[in-house]
Amino acid sequence: MTLMKSLMGAAATLALTAGTALAEPALIFDLGGKFDKSFNEAAFNGASRWAEETGESFLEIELQSDAQREQALRRFAEAGANPVITMGFAMADPLSTVAPDYPDTKFVVVDVSWLDVENLRQVSFAEHEGSYLVGMMAAMASKTGTIGYIGGMDVPLIRHFGCGYAQGAKAVNPDIKIVANMTGTTPTAWNDPVKGSELTKAQISQGADVIYAAAGGTGVGVLQTAADEGVLSIGVDSNQNHLHPGKVLTSMLKRVDVAVYEAMKAGENVETGVFTMGLAENGVGYALDENNAELVTDEMKAAVDDARQKIIDGEIDVVSYYENDSCPALSF
Repeated sequence: MTLMKSLMGAAATLALTAGTALAEPALIFDLGGKFDKSFNEAAFNGASRWAEETGESFLEIELQSDAQREQALRRFAEAGANPVITMGFAMADPLSTVAPDYPDTKFVVVDVSWLDVENLRQVSFAEHEGSYLVGMMAAMASKTGTIGYIGGMDVPLIRHFGCGYAQGAKAVNPDIKIVANMTGTTPTAWNDPVKGSELTKAQISQGADVIYAAAGGTGVGVLQTAADEGVLSIGVDSNQNHLHPGKVLTSMLKRVDVAVYEAMKAGENVETGVFTMGLAENGVGYALDENNAELVTDEMKAAVDDARQKIIDGEIDVVSYYENDSCPALSF
């Protein structure tokens, strides 16, 4: 179904039911699709959890291009959806334009924290804190002393992930080598598993035996190739351990699902403002389950859990890439 048809269908449905039920929430996925096994899918999982618990439904759309962002926002707002939940930093400009035109609609955006819009809830994450933990794990698991990082689109957010990862790795082994690559400079970088595979092979040729993918759907190619080539990978956003049991060291969890679930649960009463979810809020962390239990040693778990608490207590300061648009531990 095309974007236009699905949005017009949603508008017609809501128009017919106006006044007989509470407004339905709407979810606008970022480029890459809702089944990207990562960022968007985490959002879908949170929305699905809300729907299953309440028996209610939500509207949704998968964007196919940047040009559709503003159109989708306006269509859902005009249809009466509330709140309208959006995914990704690329929604910042469209929201700053559209949200003020619909003051009675609550909007929610994940991965934005700098807009001055009254009817907007902005949720960001301390990705560098969670990435620090998986960086420690990568360094402890590496046998070659070289680890890799593959980002999606080359933007500050993805450098933020890599910066935390490098700091955690160097806390374990100050001499560790970190090979870092970005997939591209356009939104297509989020959904290019072939390029992800190529970058993985290149990093393996440079000695990397643990590779962290923070690249949306592109990461699926990274994890697949790492498994095929006999090296470990680290997933991101969603728990991706199950994609290659025994081959994925861990996944850096970014609880996008919780952000979406809580927004839908609050509904029209969702609190606006800027909110950050870090280790202290269980907004980020690492995944441990039956699929990677044999890869994570007791020593590794103890070290990471100790570091987690020290970060929360302020005893370990994980430098944010955003502080100076630079990373002391990694050159991109």
